[in-house]
Amino acid sequence: MNRFYYDLHIHSCLSPCGDEDSTPNNIAGMAALSELDIVALTDHNSCKNCPAFFAAAEGYGITPIAGMELTTAEDIHVVCLFETLSDALGFDSYVELNRMHIRNRPEFFGEQLILDEKDNLKGTVPDLLTSATYFPIDETKDVVSRFNGICYPAHIDRESNGIIAILGSIPPDSPFSFYEMHDGEKRDEYSRRYGIPKENIIISSDAHNLPDIRDKENYFVLDAERGDHETVRKRLFELLRGGNK
Repeated sequence: MNRFYYDLHIHSCLSPCGDEDSTPNNIAGMAALSELDIVALTDHNSCKNCPAFFAAAEGYGITPIAGMELTTAEDIHVVCLFETLSDALGFDSYVELNRMHIRNRPEFFGEQLILDEKDNLKGTVPDLLTSATYFPIDETKDVVSRFNGICYPAHIDRESNGIIAILGSIPPDSPFSFYEMHDGEKRDEYSRRYGIPKENIIISSDAHNLPDIRDKENYFVLDAERGDHETVRKRLFELLRGGNK
């Protein structure tokens, strides 16, 4: 059993609010400097920079996770993670068909850049990626599960786009086992207030620029060896799928 330090919520330059310096390769390099072992790329409603991130991260010895920060029909943000890159890209295509398509205005919202592992420009996404999908929050878990993914509400301790901020509380029939917080110092408070086991609260940065990526602090204990990326991903998803509500 080993500790694996993580940050499971990071945006690249594909997200319109992401800094253009947050390229897949730069994120992997910064994560390595921060001594992280597992890192998820979770751009808004898209996984299109995950292939480049996989190639870059493994070059730094980091286990990459393909992910997305999904916007539900209610404007609630949900972190979606996938054990394989192919499942993530399949989900990406499905989301593309099930979200609002509003033309991006880069001068206001920022560019949405698709890059390769060497940070060469491959293209851009023309429609604004922060627009909502058509999936309501109570159906999101089932939709993600169709692509062998897991998901949980993002930054529940924030006043914008969190499940508590939007709905006023966590519904008693919530289908989610895990929840993400941005501020780890509030973990005990939120655990008591909303009845979430402390071990089911994931602390991640929601970094939109390189300096905001988390340092070596939060970790999972997994029966795997560093560098064995396939086993690390397998053990992580076993943990996330087996969490008690």
